[in-house]
Amino acid sequence: MPGTVRPVADERDGLLAYLAQQRLALRATVHGLTDEQAGMTPTKSSLCLGGLVKHAALTERNWMVRIVAQREPRDLALIEDWENGFKLVEGQTLAWALALYDEVAQETEQIVAAIPDLDQPVPVPPAPWFPKDVPFWSVRWVLLHMIEETARHGGHADIIRESLDGRTFFELLYTMEGLPMPWA
Repeated sequence: MPGTVRPVADERDGLLAYLAQQRLALRATVHGLTDEQAGMTPTKSSLCLGGLVKHAALTERNWMVRIVAQREPRDLALIEDWENGFKLVEGQTLAWALALYDEVAQETEQIVAAIPDLDQPVPVPPAPWFPKDVPFWSVRWVLLHMIEETARHGGHADIIRESLDGRTFFELLYTMEGLPMPWA
């Protein structure tokens, strides 16, 4: 059934499958939108759908490339642009954000596939919201955190999309996948 994770083979497969499912849900919320609609902020929040996709992609890239793989991401300037992190700025379109998200998903899959043990330590990045007495997390923790982050922003996206045109997740998912809606 669309919207449900397929049967998983093991823990690694399960973590990646659930992350992929949350990414799909976020993609569904922007299905069929124009760039103008993707930039609208119809709720009291300043969040927009295109900005949420961009933020989710750049956050995942930061965690997976910079923190887990310990490499400098090629778009570090975008990652560190906190002021514009939740919006599409000039030259950025919804198609661009979705292509970035696809690229990031492939990177994540490759990085995780190359890690022999999900218990591999991952340094806790310096930030005021992270505990000071925990020097390392694990790759497993990072993947769970990415699922959590993506799901949180997917919830924001659901509310924004419904505020734009009344459409909701399952309707959008079925439409995006080209499936007949079982409740219609």
